[in-house]
Amino acid sequence: MGTCDGRVVIITGAARGIGREHALAFAREGAKVVVNDIGVELDGSGGGAGPAGDVVQQIRDEGGEAIVNGADVTDFAQTGQAVEQALEAFGRLDVVVNNAGFVRDRMFVSCSEEEWDAVVRVHLKGHFCLARNAAEHWRGESKAGKAVDARIINTSSGAGLQGSIGQSSYSAAKAGIAALTLIQAAELGRYGITSNAIAPSARTRMTEGVFSEMMAKPEEGFDAMDPANISPLVVWLGSAESKDVSGQVFELSGGEISIADGWRSGPAIDKGARWAPDEIGAAIHELMNKATPAQKVYGT
Repeated sequence: MGTCDGRVVIITGAARGIGREHALAFAREGAKVVVNDIGVELDGSGGGAGPAGDVVQQIRDEGGEAIVNGADVTDFAQTGQAVEQALEAFGRLDVVVNNAGFVRDRMFVSCSEEEWDAVVRVHLKGHFCLARNAAEHWRGESKAGKAVDARIINTSSGAGLQGSIGQSSYSAAKAGIAALTLIQAAELGRYGITSNAIAPSARTRMTEGVFSEMMAKPEEGFDAMDPANISPLVVWLGSAESKDVSGQVFELSGGEISIADGWRSGPAIDKGARWAPDEIGAAIHELMNKATPAQKVYGT
């Protein structure tokens, strides 16, 4: 018996890297997998179904069930069709894993409008489109009196939690994804839907070029940056066992799992009346001395 026997999952960006490992891991735990990918290069250029087809074939060769989906995750209609494809092929949908993304790293003052829009669109809007279509389906099932035990699993990043030099658009989008996860969890729980996010550290096409030394594969011993290290938690979050876990952002690196401690109200000073501008400076410095310092931005 697998952890996800009989469950149906759509995974975006599932042809390579972490997404590929998610697809294989879900299938090995009994899930039926919709392998979504448009086959683009790291900067978003090109495209093709070949890589996704290779993952589907591997799953089938191992005795699992999987199909290819080529929806553009930023296209609301296409992602709606992806939900319909899962329902037509497998009769149900239980899990959405939002993984697709790419980078166009630039220092903020060098980032073009086109680059900013492209990165935010793929990551942030891409997380909206599929989950929104899936949530509409699940809400309809719930309102019809059917039992729903559904999962949304989003992909944020340490860059979104702490910021990262040279990645303003990527970091902003990933921060938005973390906030979106909290809202989804708060709004959708009544329908039997949980939402969680991961912030993984692993070897992918995105990270190899930027952190080449850290991401290098060791000659022997545990490969801490192997993308397959990320998938067990994602599979568990997609299972029925995780129904009481929602609204969390998990950081993962090697064999370590932690829960990110997000924004929360800190020290306060209440004057009980309107502040004068010349009073603000002393108050702010007092608060900063009391507050727990934020983690350093990556790259500083």
